[in-house]
Amino acid sequence: MPEFKRLSPPGPFTALMGAYSHGISVPLPGADLIFLTGQKAMDSSGNVIAPGDPTGQTEYVFESIKTILAETGATIDDVVRAQIYVTDMNDFPAISKIRNRYFEKALPVSTMVEVNGLSKKGCCVEIAVTAVKYYEKQ
Repeated sequence: MPEFKRLSPPGPFTALMGAYSHGISVPLPGADLIFLTGQKAMDSSGNVIAPGDPTGQTEYVFESIKTILAETGATIDDVVRAQIYVTDMNDFPAISKIRNRYFEKALPVSTMVEVNGLSKKGCCVEIAVTAVKYYEKQ
């Protein structure tokens, strides 16, 4: 079986700040299992996008997730699990509305948890996903 692939997406992604990958694609018989690290709304220099704005950050994060998944040939519709971390559960309605729009077809299992803080001050949303991209039958 081939080895897994570390994902290095093009575009305005923050440089890695430690021993981790933006994502990993694991080949399985008939499909790839894709794990994305938690995505936050940050540009390539590490500046927070829409500081303190959960709606703006959630939109940015979902677009980032789509970009990384595209590197593997997967789409947001291939997501099977989402883990959403928020710094204020009062933002749930606004975040959930955006989440529901992006996951309208995927309907992944999902967890949202309130945390005391995220790794970058000003970030109020972090989303990690797992996706399965099935190989097309010939």
